[in-house]
Amino acid sequence: MTVDELALALVDIPSVSGEEQAITHWIGRRVAAMPHLEVLHSQPDALVFGRPGAADVLLAGHSDTVPEQGNLPGRRLDGHVHGLGASDMKGGLAVMLALAAELGELPLALNPLFVIFGGEELPLAENVLDGLFPVCPALLEAKLAVVMEPTGNQLQAGCLGNIKAELLFEGLAAHSARPWLGRNAIHEAVRGLRPLVDLEPEEVVLEGLTFREVLSVTEIEGGVANNVIPDRVICGLNYRYAGSRSPSQAEARLRELVGERGQLTVLGNAPAAPVPSGNPLLERLRRAGNLEMEPKQAWTPVAQFAAQGLEAVNFGPGQPELAHKRDERISTAAMVSSLDVLRRFLCS
Repeated sequence: MTVDELALALVDIPSVSGEEQAITHWIGRRVAAMPHLEVLHSQPDALVFGRPGAADVLLAGHSDTVPEQGNLPGRRLDGHVHGLGASDMKGGLAVMLALAAELGELPLALNPLFVIFGGEELPLAENVLDGLFPVCPALLEAKLAVVMEPTGNQLQAGCLGNIKAELLFEGLAAHSARPWLGRNAIHEAVRGLRPLVDLEPEEVVLEGLTFREVLSVTEIEGGVANNVIPDRVICGLNYRYAGSRSPSQAEARLRELVGERGQLTVLGNAPAAPVPSGNPLLERLRRAGNLEMEPKQAWTPVAQFAAQGLEAVNFGPGQPELAHKRDERISTAAMVSSLDVLRRFLCS
């Protein structure tokens, strides 16, 4: 199958987070039919495979998608594969499978190991990848992990940490005809959120790359009826922080920004990843595609590899701005280009 045929076939296998069994089975059958490959670990939502021998580099990608938005089945049109997960990141998986199929014939200088896993679109506690490290130690024998998240075939290093939190404002319920008898929690929230809304992005430079730390109000819920002064408002906060902060330091910074406004509860904290420095395989990958290094202004599984002591970068054919969109798509040319870069990387 060509890389675009692979991408379309993968798109047409529904794999919303938590339902990755069918796509894992499909990929497993293809891998089993390639005599030059062996499966190191298999489970319903993850697969680790490669050529025999110690791995030099790890190629990683997630198989799950966000829920369907009327964008299944997929289709090929005007040089693109359209459909759910095409950009994030079944196009990247197609490149991985196309490359794996060629390994028996390529003059390899580096031995790659492939890992495909589910649950990436879920909160970190439900991400499948962390559970693979203790059962498949070969994952951490590599010297570099390349996470094939959508980057538009740019090399993106590091990633932002991601704190999900709630900010509670409390008041006192009353009749809306006599609001002075109560305390309006929505009014408290408006006043309390104003300084947070006015915050500007904070730039942090790591290894010459500029990341932007940002705090956003992403959800708000309150009120029971039009004639009732509300006594409770819950606001969702999302704080993205650079790799210069540990998770505990980032939480302390969030509490500093919020101050005495409301009651803050941290619901989740996915760590940031530092920018790799001085890794010869990273420089080799950069040269293979004549790639410039960019900051990853988002969270990706590079943070999970970094937490295990394995340096990691993001490089994949998908366009980040198309991820999770109803008209999600990926170009055949982008997948071919990604495949060419990885061939040169492994063989040069």
